[in-house]
Amino acid sequence: MAGNNETYDMLLKLVKTRMSVRKFRPDPIPDDTIDKVLEVASWAMSGANSQPWEFIVVTDPDTKKQLRDAYSEYNTDFIFWMEQQREYKLRHPSYQVRGDPQESLRFNKAKANWHQAPAVIVVLGDGRRQWGTVMGAHTFGRDQSHLTDGLANASFLIHLAIASLGLTSEWVSIHIQEPYKRILGIPDLLMVYLIIPIGHPDVPAREGVRRPLNETVHRERYDMSKYMSNEDVIRYLYSLREATVPVHSASRAVTVEEKK
Repeated sequence: MAGNNETYDMLLKLVKTRMSVRKFRPDPIPDDTIDKVLEVASWAMSGANSQPWEFIVVTDPDTKKQLRDAYSEYNTDFIFWMEQQREYKLRHPSYQVRGDPQESLRFNKAKANWHQAPAVIVVLGDGRRQWGTVMGAHTFGRDQSHLTDGLANASFLIHLAIASLGLTSEWVSIHIQEPYKRILGIPDLLMVYLIIPIGHPDVPAREGVRRPLNETVHRERYDMSKYMSNEDVIRYLYSLREATVPVHSASRAVTVEEKK
């Protein structure tokens, strides 16, 4: 039993100290280190053990910059204008920038610097591999349900494996896939799910914050005393943004003055 407790304590410490950063040192990452990370990812859960993932490891500086430029041109553009529909204080921290929207957009495009990480892992999914699982998983097409579940599981293990090796990472969401497929020669039938920069952080370590368990755990039945009304949720979102904006800026080493 003691051994199990020790293993649990190690896991809890790992997940509590893992952090996402957006500024990396250029120190190279050995190939065998990346292989260790992907070995862990390959043991992720997937429907019918379909293992729908594939990975592209990119270390070439020019290719990484092309990926970043595509992200800035297409992904940032899309998300920026979506965020403009929110009240200012409820926008994602990256998009809480004062001034003219076009100037703010240029600021956001310029500050995406994850391509400076020594390596990035591009997580791909092949929806055809989930055809071995239950038909209910196909309800909304070959890119849904068990495919995205499996890719999420593999991606989370990548982040944990990276942290276990004393490194850090970032979750770079992909909303418009075609530019990355062109850059990396990815077949049309595959999904570009995620980009994960990996490296040594160039920002100080910080403590994470999570909601206490007594707010999120129910016993036997749903406890309505914990139910959040719409008004409660809005208040929560305001408090969340107040707490996350400085943390997000710290992960980029961005000062308050730069965001004005």
